[in-house]
Amino acid sequence: MAAASKRKAATPKTTKPKAPKTKAPKPTSARGLLFDGSEWTFQKLETTYAAIQEIAEEDLGLEVYPNQIEIISSEQMLDAYCAIGMPLMYQHWSFGKRFVHEETMYRKGFQGLAYEIVINSNPCISYYMEENTMAMQTLVLAHAAFGHNHFFKNNYLFQQWTDAEAILDYLEFAKGYIAKCEERHGLDAVEEVLDAAHALMDQGVFRYRRQNFVTERQRRERAEARQAYEEQTYNDLWRTLPKPADSEDPSETERLLAERKKQLNLPEENLLYFIEKNSPALEPWQREMLRIVRNLAQYFYPQKQTKVMNEGCATFVHHYIVNALYDRGQITEGALMEVLHSHSNVVFQPDFDDPRFSGINPYALGFAMMQDIVRICTEPSDEDRDWFPEIAGCDDWRSVLRDAWANYRDESFIRQYLSPRLIREFKLFLLNDDSRDKYYEVGAIHDERGYREVRDKLAVSYDISQNEPDIQVVDVDLKGDRELVLKHNVRDGIPLDERNRDEVLAQIRRLWGYDVRLSGVDADSEKTLYESRSVSQRAKKED
Repeated sequence: MAAASKRKAATPKTTKPKAPKTKAPKPTSARGLLFDGSEWTFQKLETTYAAIQEIAEEDLGLEVYPNQIEIISSEQMLDAYCAIGMPLMYQHWSFGKRFVHEETMYRKGFQGLAYEIVINSNPCISYYMEENTMAMQTLVLAHAAFGHNHFFKNNYLFQQWTDAEAILDYLEFAKGYIAKCEERHGLDAVEEVLDAAHALMDQGVFRYRRQNFVTERQRRERAEARQAYEEQTYNDLWRTLPKPADSEDPSETERLLAERKKQLNLPEENLLYFIEKNSPALEPWQREMLRIVRNLAQYFYPQKQTKVMNEGCATFVHHYIVNALYDRGQITEGALMEVLHSHSNVVFQPDFDDPRFSGINPYALGFAMMQDIVRICTEPSDEDRDWFPEIAGCDDWRSVLRDAWANYRDESFIRQYLSPRLIREFKLFLLNDDSRDKYYEVGAIHDERGYREVRDKLAVSYDISQNEPDIQVVDVDLKGDRELVLKHNVRDGIPLDERNRDEVLAQIRRLWGYDVRLSGVDADSEKTLYESRSVSQRAKKED
């Protein structure tokens, strides 16, 4: 699914709906100033694109999808990234709510807009603000059309979990399908399903099972073939067989339970998938809507795991290319200074006691690590030779970076490449927060004893399998009470927030149609820590 990466602009200006586009030009080796002044034109964009492409492909060795560049107004940009960065997204009230919030913040001057949005698709579509100056268009061309584009095309997570060829067609289908459902079943009925599905998006992905890329036409053909086979092989005599009596033998009960779980492929981590396939209450059009939301959640799954690497790659690429353009005499010193001013704002990292601190800036960490890899490859210290013997002093930093961009995610990239020198520069330290103590404890600092522990803990903080709750469907008796039984594997004694837990359970019950029970079980001791249920209104009255 779409998208996207966005960078914040400082002070955009006007609102003027307009969406012309330009096709990617062929590369050229022409030298001389590409532009002079702040105003951009499509001719300047074409010549600048060609110069950037030459550096990106011939110098850095980047491989990208064909680019499609769209110039849009500030209002269109607001609309795009309020729809989770997807200009072709279907309509939902939450997108409008976010639009009002973002627009108010923008109009009052509390925040700027994204300079660009880029979609992981083939061709790779980039949306740029028409209010950008020519210098800023140069920056975002290098950043999005080549930095993000190269990362999307080559990183193994995007190759395994997303289909850049089909995403645009699928988005168009999803938008049209939900619009038809609104016409046929009413806006309230559609939003009721979407509200519940959106609440489960984080639990609507396959984390360990690679998704098969099947087109909409192929899926329908398979469903029709499966239905035809079932009709041909159906024998009514099976219906007349007597049902086995309930057994009081514990071993027989366990066998039946195991058989039931095997038939339903339990346990199942993808809640949206299980409900879509097995809910007794959903109509076919509602199941299709769950499938749409589930596919969108799966599309964003690689982006959640590569925020530092993706933004670091794009920031490194635009920084290198813009400086190369200046060294070749193709942009003025004024344009370079404007770009570097914006670049410095993007990679700014406030200290932990600064009021502006909100965590580690992924642009800052990713860019710094990639600059550090260049230093290790070209000017290593004795410390670097001890920590990175395979790449220290090799001089081929381009190959090392391309390999990292292709074969790592944030967690493994930090664990592999965060150097002691960068730990010192960022002044990283480890703070232990044990609920049994009345105080925090500094567990490690940036010294010889603390480097590895700081690096390991920082890497784990980017591992979403450790940070997102592990909730699985573990049982349901479709021939009995149909109560859906969920299990939350509690890590480090951290339970789910009670209010959010109850609200989400209510949404699951709405989709499932019957009672839902959730048990929080300690992942180490298997001890049940809490239980929560969402039951029907009739059951509540009986209680």
